[in-house]
Amino acid sequence: MTTTRVISVSVPVRDQDEALAFYTGVLGCEVRMDAEVWPGARLIEVVPPGSTVGILLLPPDGEIPVAIRLGTTDVAAAHECIREAGVALHNDEVLHLEGAPPMFSFADPDGNGLVYLEEQPDPTERLRAGDHAR
Repeated sequence: MTTTRVISVSVPVRDQDEALAFYTGVLGCEVRMDAEVWPGARLIEVVPPGSTVGILLLPPDGEIPVAIRLGTTDVAAAHECIREAGVALHNDEVLHLEGAPPMFSFADPDGNGLVYLEEQPDPTERLRAGDHAR
């Protein structure tokens, strides 16, 4: 399978504004995103100081699943690998939602939600690796 890394984890919260105040004011997290991604679905992502892994502050009964989000450079290959392993997928095909990276979701054997998101290569990473041709 392609390289995988944790992009973000979800934390179920009863009050998103209260949670946002705690994570930013008390823990010193920076807000990466605070947007209504569709009517009634607010996505709040904060990042702890010095980390690249985000924390999504989500209502437990909201439309955005509470899950661990994993990044991959080839979401189609990851989808096929998970399907071939016999895991029940929540999406028969990779989802292509407007304004979001290609993704799909499933659960581990204990029912914990997992989402694979396709990451775009970071141009600065290519430069650090010595790929100056692009």
